Amino acid sequence: MLWNDFETFSEVPITHGTYKYVENCEPLLYTFAFDDDEPACVDFTAGEKIPHEVLDYLENSDGPICAHNSMFDRNVFAYALDMYIPIPRWRDPMVKALAHALPGKLDLLCDILKIGSADAKHKNGKKLIQLFCKPRPKNSGLRRATRETHPTEWEEFKAYALADIPSMRAVYKRLPDWNYKGAELDLWHRDQEMNDRGFLIDLPLVDAALEAVADAQALLKERTLEATEGAVSSATKRDALIAFIFEAHGIPLPDLQGATIERRLNDPDIPEPMKELLRIRLQTCTTSTSKYKSLKRATNSDGRLRGTIQFDGASRTRRAAGRTFQPQNLPSRGLLKSELIDSGIDALKAGVADIVFDDVMKLTSSTIRGTIIAPRDKKLVIADKSNIEGRMLAWSAQEDWKLQAFRDFDNGTGPDQYALAYAKSFGISAEEVMDNKENGDGSMRQIGKVQEVMLGYQGNVGAFVTGAAIYGIDLEAMAEGAVNHIPEEVWEEAIGFYDWAKEKGLPMFGLSKQAYSVCNSFTRLWRYAHPNTTALWKGIEETAITAVYNSGNTYTYGRFKLRKDGAWLRIQMPSGRVLCYPSPKVEDGKLSYMGVNQYTRKWSRLYTYGGKLVENICQSESRDDLYDDMPAVEEAGYKIVLHVHDELITETPDSPEFNAEELGKLMSTNHSWNEGLPLAAAGFETYRYRKG
Repeated sequence: MLWNDFETFSEVPITHGTYKYVENCEPLLYTFAFDDDEPACVDFTAGEKIPHEVLDYLENSDGPICAHNSMFDRNVFAYALDMYIPIPRWRDPMVKALAHALPGKLDLLCDILKIGSADAKHKNGKKLIQLFCKPRPKNSGLRRATRETHPTEWEEFKAYALADIPSMRAVYKRLPDWNYKGAELDLWHRDQEMNDRGFLIDLPLVDAALEAVADAQALLKERTLEATEGAVSSATKRDALIAFIFEAHGIPLPDLQGATIERRLNDPDIPEPMKELLRIRLQTCTTSTSKYKSLKRATNSDGRLRGTIQFDGASRTRRAAGRTFQPQNLPSRGLLKSELIDSGIDALKAGVADIVFDDVMKLTSSTIRGTIIAPRDKKLVIADKSNIEGRMLAWSAQEDWKLQAFRDFDNGTGPDQYALAYAKSFGISAEEVMDNKENGDGSMRQIGKVQEVMLGYQGNVGAFVTGAAIYGIDLEAMAEGAVNHIPEEVWEEAIGFYDWAKEKGLPMFGLSKQAYSVCNSFTRLWRYAHPNTTALWKGIEETAITAVYNSGNTYTYGRFKLRKDGAWLRIQMPSGRVLCYPSPKVEDGKLSYMGVNQYTRKWSRLYTYGGKLVENICQSESRDDLYDDMPAVEEAGYKIVLHVHDELITETPDSPEFNAEELGKLMSTNHSWNEGLPLAAAGFETYRYRKG
């Protein structure tokens, strides 16, 4: 194994993306070591060159090469030194850590894995990188620090660079390889090829959108000043806006989140001047501006954007995470219709968007996907898996009636799952649900949708409240229409639960007793209709606790094997991959483990339960199903340029043999490990990416 690390300088901030950075970077230091040898340092600024034996290994062998965050080092070789090293030779401690539910940062890994000071990363490294790897501040008399201007610090910098090698080597050896070998390692290499490939960006559209957003924001600022008579300078000033609304209209607002604003806009008792301010707030706070800026900054000189997917970046489930412009977090609700988006793109490019469209901010949010385009003589073929997590949950729980319902729907002989969820809960036919055409709060299918989307992982009233907010359901109005249709025994249970929850001081979510109890009733009805799923929550949790108490023994529940090995609780899935929970512990019957808190972003102890474990399982299995599709998809000539959740975006020749129907079939084929799982995928062909 050859261990590698580069230190570089660039005028381009690394936050603009790895590929944009390396395209313009200058190598300063290169540190390396063979196997367990002492590391050595090459100082390019002193005229030193990479030793012959290292060059011979890099260029003339097929031996493995390792670097922490190897996407960076691999591309420094390619862009700055004109040396292409085949991707299958690379290994990466960062990716190996992410694959086993650990954070990716080297210094944090050293702390977590208790790597001693002799192997630990140089603690002064951040200051040295700030000094030598970035331009000096604009108000500094010295534009750039070098070995000549700061000789003492330069020697410290070299020591820091040398310390990286033993740190990454120790981390790599300390980590398990359960999810980082064989076919899974091959999939990471394929992921690196996809990131290298990137996708073409319509930069004229990006420029036009940025200009339109700037003009719209200036206008919104003027409207805010006018509507508040100068009291609030911008609708981005949350606290000032809330205070003004309370003073001017006597209406308190808990926050200015989208759901809160939407509820007030739908309230007929809210005065129109206040609604105008809330509309301005919604437009002002769109995230489209930052995404367009990211696209502008990160796109390479050939017009392609690269490095947007981090393999196993969502560490607990091993799903991909977005990088640079965050493709996993594109707007999905409240968008314009496709035909309006097409005309909107034309209007943006013509500089007349503000004349044609009332809400330029909504327009630019709707056109973000459209910045991804096909090159000349190519097209984009796109397909998305249908409700893969819902199917995976039913398959994991062996909920046979539901698996058959998915098959019937795919064959065109059965209802969709949202109608079926409500029908199953209330013992009526799905046809009756579909005949309930009203779009308001009493829509049976809408309630079924909330049940399906929010309750599968042991959610209760809180999850129902969240789902109702997302799908625009007024729970009080819903409760009024539904209360007389709930079976008497279920209603009595729900009322009893309300009284118990209130006595215990549990959150009531601002709901009346009736609305709270109706939500709890819907939850109970869904659970009664899914006995194997509710059993799976309990069974996985109890088996996990048993495994933690009995280290070294394997326990099976359903399709899953659970085992505590050393400092890890492992759940082996049918795909052969494992979910990892570091440092598991059971206290007072509650299961916990160490992980990165999604709110604080700190390494801390996290508590979990059966439903959350099952959610991790289903998301991870869905990830495995998609990734296992990729080799066959690419071998058929569909070059994957991006994937967003369960959707593949591929670039192909612009010819009929490449089509969405075939791509959908490739993505609907079972693998050896998930026979019996009903799969479906559908998509479209286009020259400009859009929501399907």
